[in-house]
Amino acid sequence: MAYEDLSKKIIAGVGGKDNVVSVVHCTTRLRFKLKDEKKAHDDELKNTDGIVTVVKSAGQYQVVIGNEVADVYDTLIKVGGFSDGGQVADDYVDKSNMSIADKFIDIVSGIFTPFLGALASAGMIKGLVAACASLGILSKASGAYQILYAIGDSIFYFLPIMIAVNAAKKFKVELFTAMGIAAAMLYPAIVAISSSKTTLMTIFKGTFLQSDVHTTFFGIPVIMMNYSSTVIPIILAVWFAGYVQKWVKSWVPAVVRTFLVPFFTLLIVVPITFIVIGPVATWLGDLLAAVTNGAYNLSPILAAILMGAFWQVFVIFGVHWGFVAVFFANLAAYGFDKLLVLSSAASFAQIGVVLAILLQTKNEKTKGLAFPAFLSGIFGVTEPAIYGVTEPAIYGVTLPRKKPFIISCIASALATIIIALGNVKLYMMGGMGIFLYPAAINPKTGIDKSFYFLIAATIVAFILGFVLQMLFGKDAVDAQDQEHIANDVQVAANEAKEIKKNAAVVKPSVDYNKPTTLVSPLNGELIPLSEVKDEVFSTKAMGDGAAIRPSEGVLRAPANGHVVLVFPTGHAIGMHTDDGAEVLMHIGMDTVNLNGKGFETLVKKDQVVKAGDPLVKFDIEAIKKAGYDVTTPIVITNTKNYHKVSLAKQGLVHVGDNVLDLD
Repeated sequence: MAYEDLSKKIIAGVGGKDNVVSVVHCTTRLRFKLKDEKKAHDDELKNTDGIVTVVKSAGQYQVVIGNEVADVYDTLIKVGGFSDGGQVADDYVDKSNMSIADKFIDIVSGIFTPFLGALASAGMIKGLVAACASLGILSKASGAYQILYAIGDSIFYFLPIMIAVNAAKKFKVELFTAMGIAAAMLYPAIVAISSSKTTLMTIFKGTFLQSDVHTTFFGIPVIMMNYSSTVIPIILAVWFAGYVQKWVKSWVPAVVRTFLVPFFTLLIVVPITFIVIGPVATWLGDLLAAVTNGAYNLSPILAAILMGAFWQVFVIFGVHWGFVAVFFANLAAYGFDKLLVLSSAASFAQIGVVLAILLQTKNEKTKGLAFPAFLSGIFGVTEPAIYGVTEPAIYGVTLPRKKPFIISCIASALATIIIALGNVKLYMMGGMGIFLYPAAINPKTGIDKSFYFLIAATIVAFILGFVLQMLFGKDAVDAQDQEHIANDVQVAANEAKEIKKNAAVVKPSVDYNKPTTLVSPLNGELIPLSEVKDEVFSTKAMGDGAAIRPSEGVLRAPANGHVVLVFPTGHAIGMHTDDGAEVLMHIGMDTVNLNGKGFETLVKKDQVVKAGDPLVKFDIEAIKKAGYDVTTPIVITNTKNYHKVSLAKQGLVHVGDNVLDLD
């Protein structure tokens, strides 16, 4: 039932069934394609229990649910009568209206996302082994060092083969054909040619493209490059193979396609890769590395500030994947990268802000989102966003409140300056959060001072995010809740006015009403009004009183008097007692949203009642199952007519026990 109710709210929130073109789901999100996104009610969905947030990206209207998305999806398609598109990959996008830039990002993310975890793990192993050697724990000549280093380095060395697997899926190339192309590029004899001392000729002499030729292919000069750990050459080679394979299929008879298609594809693609694609792609990679490093060297501090400030914005729009290509271009050209590491402070600044919000918020739902977001940012336990899993923190906690998100960007920008000052480099793809550190350990020389600059930067980012949020961001933490509370206070004030308006009160000849006592209208636990988890009541904005956590679903009259207000939904009753007290009894928190479901009103307006007479029956379990608190405030809306309102007792009470003294 909970999933059914949530599904109905989601359908209404996206503009109704008729506004939905299609819907699928990934690991955490419902991904809608809508006819008109303007018809969707973003704020209503974001404030719905069971929904983390709403994201609009690449033509999709994404409703972030979390781990229960599959169950919600199954219920949603039944309730809405939608076609079942099923589960899609986390990087799924609607490609019908993609720009060239979007397609590039889609290709890069699609190729790297599937093995990013393995790549990061290898980087961590490689970094830790280098650290052990640097600290004298392992000897580089030992078998343990060589085996452990091979575990970490092998994935990077044979990276083209791993890329070929995912590129084959992207470009629709037969898997083992793509792997064969990559394997040929890494064949030991081919790698050896690239470092041969025998030079047949030198081409493009005097330019940045100057290259030695060590061998030929039927007389055609081959500029042999070392393709281990490279990215761009194999991507372009598999892309080219896609067209060759399609052309070969068009004329090879179906009966022999199984072996002749890969036969001709490999014979055509591999030589052209060595002669043209490989060298050109390598030069492009070197050019990309030179341009980005030139921009960085022009002003490392400015580069740090820009990357630190805007990295999380890049993550939101998905363009952060573009820096992956730059990272591997730098890695292939120089053996390290100084650009992507500038993003590492962002996740620590983000979780510093989130920790502050966790301490500042009074909203239980916000706390429920903030704590796991804080943990995921440190340890990287959910969806990767490259160097810190900040997506839950961004979408669920900081971005909806705007100011905390801006604070995290400022903290990140300031802390990233330390990374630039320390000339920190990444020597491999690192892990997430704190597991990034091993990637900054030089595999050849071990730990150096730049490593400590990185640790200092992430600590400073965390502290700055926390302190700035504590000092300047508190007003934004529960701002949305305050608006909600203000509306509720107004509703409650109107309820109180209705009681006064409908009460046939004879003004007393004295300033204060005579003292009286109210008895418990419920069986349950009596608590002070200040402990109610709703500021409308806990702040006593409507008046003083008490609250009861009911154990039985029957609300009774707390004194002799008459009913002056009966809400149509049955969740609240107003009474005027014979002694002049105006009493509002409100069953549960926000239960007006149930529209009367679970409530049965037993009295009518103006009906005379005696203390203990039943007023409303309500289904405690049904209300709780719908996600609502059943704590029932008993508010004296004319508190000003008494010197003091106090609890007669606390703890367990039964119907008829004295609970409130009105003096």
